Order: sequence, then structure tokens, then C-alpha cells
Amino acid sequence: MRTPVGSREAAVRRALWSPWWRGGLATAAGALPALAFPAPSLWWLAYVALVPWMLLIRTAPTGRRAALDGWLGGTGFMLAVHHWLMPSLHVFILVLAALLGLLWPAWGWLVRRTLGGAPSRARAAAALVVVPSGWLMVELVRSWEALGGPWGLLGASQWQVPPALRAASLGGVWLVSLLVVAVNTAVTVLVAVPASRTTAVAGLTGCALIMGSAWLWAQPPRPSGEVRVGVVQPGVVDGADRRFGRGEQLTRQLAGRGVDLVVWGESSVGADLARRPDLAARLAALSREVGAEILVNVDARRSDLPGIHKSSVLVGPDGPTGDRYDKMRLVPFGEYVPARSVLGWATSVGRAAGEDRRRGTRPVVMTVGDRGLRLGPLVCFESAFPDMSRRLARDGAELLVAQSATSTFQESWAPGQHASLAALRAAEAGRPMVHATLTGISAGYAADGSRIGSPLGTDRGAAAVYDVPLATGTTGYTRFGDWPVYGAVAALCAAGGASRLRRTAPDTRVPPARTVRASAGRPGR
Repeated sequence: MRTPVGSREAAVRRALWSPWWRGGLATAAGALPALAFPAPSLWWLAYVALVPWMLLIRTAPTGRRAALDGWLGGTGFMLAVHHWLMPSLHVFILVLAALLGLLWPAWGWLVRRTLGGAPSRARAAAALVVVPSGWLMVELVRSWEALGGPWGLLGASQWQVPPALRAASLGGVWLVSLLVVAVNTAVTVLVAVPASRTTAVAGLTGCALIMGSAWLWAQPPRPSGEVRVGVVQPGVVDGADRRFGRGEQLTRQLAGRGVDLVVWGESSVGADLARRPDLAARLAALSREVGAEILVNVDARRSDLPGIHKSSVLVGPDGPTGDRYDKMRLVPFGEYVPARSVLGWATSVGRAAGEDRRRGTRPVVMTVGDRGLRLGPLVCFESAFPDMSRRLARDGAELLVAQSATSTFQESWAPGQHASLAALRAAEAGRPMVHATLTGISAGYAADGSRIGSPLGTDRGAAAVYDVPLATGTTGYTRFGDWPVYGAVAALCAAGGASRLRRTAPDTRVPPARTVRASAGRPGR
């Protein structure tokens, strides 16, 4: 027996008005965009993934309910895009997701304010600018290191789409996020506001023109030679000594292959080389054997400074060269506990850091080998920050290297998501980037963000060689920085000012003229 259409519509309306059903729908709709990232990598989904969430928000009966839908959807998104942290944080991940979800209520209110009810064409047109700008403000705030950093920025889902990478070279991942959310907003208008479909089509056309113009106008980096980089990925090996030994074994396989640089992953050396001259001597011998300097990563207490540091250290035939970079941006809870006096209990329910790591103070550009290759190192989570690779490119780095370790999250989406970030950073900076890990995924990317060679997956330990094309020139993002963010702030301020002017505008209507038959006491007479 078929359910009458009217009954189905009534059931939908009841679900939307039920706080529990509506809350569940908002949470699920907010989680949907996570499928655009690796491992599912449904990149095309990003352009419509926000539509169900926005359609729900616009039907909210009040601004308060729209804000709640925004919070629940933001919580769902944070849980979905960071679900792989559950083994480390357990139930605490729910607390973190709920706290970070508090960044979205204002966006939910903004969606209802611009798209709720039957918006005019002018209001729909404003939504195409204001809603993406509001989303970008959320991404900007949550990109603060103490709030978890810029993991899961919507624009990063486009890491394998060449036109999007070209747009990133102009305005960074921020410009890509703006365009993706603008398309979602236009599709929402197209579906829900029939009277403004022309406006929606114009918005979609504008986004396509911007992306196409970036593809045609932004010149790809100019090639300037090539460097051969060996990446050593030992795989899952328990114990620092055994991991070091496996790294030695794999590095020897690179002898005679003409490599200019060998890169080990994060925490590949478990003792400070100044305290363990025997390890420094073994690395120097390896360097002589393969004919190239080796970039290792030391996770240990320093002999010259207090506390534990994570440091990229360059080792040559005669031992450490003196080039060293100490990690500046640490992973919250993984490498330090924010407000430990208040949140220190997290160490008892998960794998939060028992002792805070110490921070470095400045980025470092290293000089490698006789050819003087300029190398810009990043450590793990730092490859998520657009400003760090941009700074290294401005300081003269010719090659970017990220040393990472995701062994705790082997069976999750984390390794793929982490490796994909290098494509965005390469395109933004106009410099090739090598992502080297202990356990996968290790990969190389050219200066336009395209992949070099084959990645090393999480299912193997191996040494791979990447012939990395170097590039010259300066991208728009390197030169002008986060200009899409400033544009979004200006758009929101302009929209707020226009709204305020409409609310406070004086009544300029002309009162009706009096006639000889009218009087103040008896108007119209």
C-alpha cells in the first residue's frame, strides 16, 4: 500500500519540527563533507555536501534554532573529520568536537538570516558572498594552533583537482574554500528559492569563471633543474633502536642511486645526537655510503636546552652539519596539553602527552650539499599551516620537506589526509614538497601540486627515490598572503553595515497634503 504524498510531507514536517529529529539531522548533515577528504576522496561531493545542512538551517523557526543547528552540524563535522583521534582521546573527542562546534552557531544564524523564508533576489545575491565569508571566518578561527589547527579546511578536499590547485596558488586554500562554499550556497538557492534561480545560476557561473581564470591566468612555476630525493619509510617497528636500525638498512639501499638528499620521518631518532655520538657516527657513515646528506628527526631531551624537542637535524659525511630546526607548532594533547592544570585529566582517558614538548622559536632554511640546495623543513602537523610553507618560500627555500609519523592511526583516514596536505602547500608556495613518514603515506609533489612518482602506502616499509623538479618564480599567495580572508572580513563588515543602515534609516515618506476640507483633528475632512 502506497503512502499518500501528503502523509509523507506531513511526516517530514513533523521531523523538522521535532527537536530530537532535527538535531540528529543537523549532526548528520554537518558530517557529510568529511567524505570529500581522503580516504573516501569524493572531492566532487564538497561542492554540494553543505546543501542538506543549509536547507535544514533555512527552515529553522527562529534564529536561536538556526544557531543550534549550526552548532550540532559543526560538532558532527569535527567528529567526522577527526574521528581517527578516538583511539588517542576516547570520550574526550566528544568534548573537543562539541567545543569546536561552538564556532558554527553564528554561521547557522547567518544562513537563516540570508536564505530563510522567501528571500528576495538581492538577499539571495548577498548570501552568495556573505555565507562563504562567514564559513571562512570559522575556518580562520579554528586554524589557531590551540584550537586544533587547520585540519579539514574544506578547500583542502580539492588537493587533486588541478584548477583548484591553480586557484590555491593565487589565494591559498582560503580562496578554494570560499569558492566551494559559494557553489554550495548557489545550489541551495537553486533548490529552495525558485524566484532567485537566475541569481543562483549567475553565482555558479561566476565561480566557474573565477576557477577558469585562475587556471588560465596563474602561470605554473618555471622549472629550474631537478633534485633526487630518497625517502626512507621503515614501517611499523617497535622501539627507537630497532626503528633506527631499520632506517639504516633501508638507507643503504639508496647507495649508488645518485640521490642528493635522504629524508627520514618524524621521531626517526630517539636520542639527542650530542648525547649519543655513536648514533651521530652511524649516520655520518651512512651519509658517506650513499653520497648524500641525511635529514633525520630527533625526538628527545636536548643536551643544551631543557625539555623534549622535536628537531629536524641535517647530518653529513662528517656528522651533524649544524643545521637544525625545532618544531614550532605542537599538536594539542598529542604533544602538549593546553591548560594542563585544568585539562590534565585527559591523560588518564587517552594517549594525551604526559609531558609537554618544548617549542622552537623560528623557521629555518637549511643548505644541503655542494650544490647549495635550499631546504625548508616542517614537522608533522605543521604541514597543515599555509603560512609556514609560505614563510619558508619567502625565505628562499627551493624544496619543502615535511617529516611525519602517523603510526598510531594506521588503519584510519589520517595518513591519506596528512599526505594530501603537501599538495596544497606545494601549489600555494610554488615549491615542490616531499612528505616523508615513518609508516606511510610518504609522497612527493611538484611545485604545481601534482604528484611525483608513486606514494609509499601504510602497508609497507621501503626506500623510494623521487626525481623532484625544482621551480622558480613567486606565486600570488606567496606574494600577497591571505587576501581572501581580508576580503571575507570586508564583505561581512559591509553586509553588517548595510543591514544596520536599513534598520536605522529615517522615515522619508512625504505626509499627505492637507486640503481645505481637512484639519488636524479630523484628517481627510
